Order: sequence, then structure tokens, then C-alpha cells
Amino acid sequence: MPNIERNDPFRQTGWPGLRGRLFHFYFLLRRPMTLGVRGLVHDEASNSVFLIRHTYVPGWQLPGGGVELGETMLEALERELAEEGNVSLTAPPELRSLHFNRQASRRDHVALYLIRQFSRSGPKLPDREIAEARFFPLDDLPEATTPATRRRIAEIFGGEPASPFW
Repeated sequence: MPNIERNDPFRQTGWPGLRGRLFHFYFLLRRPMTLGVRGLVHDEASNSVFLIRHTYVPGWQLPGGGVELGETMLEALERELAEEGNVSLTAPPELRSLHFNRQASRRDHVALYLIRQFSRSGPKLPDREIAEARFFPLDDLPEATTPATRRRIAEIFGGEPASPFW
């Protein structure tokens, strides 16, 4: 649960505060938005990137997932990297781009982070969600790498302009 300062001088109370919360609830019902994070983990020594393959969708892709209620994007990224690849951040990641993921829904957005400093507690063993997880050289990505993953890699390492779309 986030730490909310109850004595915030900008927080409305009484009827204006209740009205504001009701409008916020209304907009959540009418226009719910989802937010996700993906991490492009780059091992500079081997010039390779970390990719995962899920058990429930085809293709190799960047690790990541949805931002949960009460969670920051960074917290979601750290959680997803740990769950999907036993990867821990050892320095702050770099937010590189934001994308509208119209394939997922009309309200889904994805934040892409570049991770250069990290550690791994060991190889990720297959489980119900992750079939495989490993590093691939940038010049030898698996054939089944998803188009969105290839675009993000080209944007960061190939100088391509960042697309507004995932």
C-alpha cells in the first residue's frame, strides 16, 4: 500500500474531495487504462540481451508484465525481472520509451527500460509461466523473437526512432 500523506495541503476534503474521488472512480469505470513494463537487459560484456519464452504465448520477448495496483513502475519491473529471470537490478534502470500497445487493448501502455547493471541469482528454471529464459547475442536472436521485441532492440541498439506503438 503506498504511503499517502494524510495532511497533504493539496488534498481536497469534504464535498470537493468526495466529488473528486467519485469523478476519478467514474473515469476508471469508463476509461480504464492498463500499464505495463518491459526490461531490455543488456549484458555489455557479451553484447547479448535477455529474452524469455512464455508457456502461453508464442515467441521470445523481453521480460515484463503489468503494473499492479499500488505498485510503481520500477517496483513492477523489479518484480517481473525476478519472477521471470532471477534478475536483480544493481543500479537504476534507464526509462527509454513509452508505447501504446493497441494489440492488447485500446488503453494499454508499456514503459520500456534499459538495464545495463544487474545480477542473476542463477538460471531461470521452467515453470507454469516461463518455458525458457536466457541471453542471446544481439546479432543472433532466435528466429521466433517477436516483432515488437525486435523493434525495441533496433530502436535502442540500431538507432531506429522509437515508435509510439508497441
